[in-house]
Amino acid sequence: MKKDGFSLIELLVTIAIIGILAAIAVPGYIGQQRKADRTEAATNLDTLRLVQEQTRADSGTYSPSLGAVGVSTAIRDGNWNTIRGALPRWQPGPSQNMKFSYRIITNVQMTNPNTVPWDAATNARVPCFTAVASGVVGTRVAGDIFAVDCNNNKNY
Repeated sequence: MKKDGFSLIELLVTIAIIGILAAIAVPGYIGQQRKADRTEAATNLDTLRLVQEQTRADSGTYSPSLGAVGVSTAIRDGNWNTIRGALPRWQPGPSQNMKFSYRIITNVQMTNPNTVPWDAATNARVPCFTAVASGVVGTRVAGDIFAVDCNNNKNY
């Protein structure tokens, strides 16, 4: 007997196998995307801290002064050009593709005040900063918050 094509049972078994493989692979793929976004945020924060340290080495002070003490300015939210002008060495990519909003909070650190670096020249405390990455609402990393301060204290 000559067979032309596949039987209904063969097609259903093939579709069931493909469905099982997809059910296993899709959550893993989404988890890898989330992990990649979190790694990008950690890398951007480390780079931002290094740029701040370079600015302090060049000028003796951290930059930018984007607000009063403890006030943060989001690097993603409408002031992209201002912050790029203040930190020209930091280029994380186009703001419309960012999954995290970055902030620099001046004169604030993550740990107790005794860990602020000591400035031997002036015999006074050196101002600190904290850089924060917050997951953008509506993305797969919404609610994630990572931070690093001038002492390289991290929560990630």
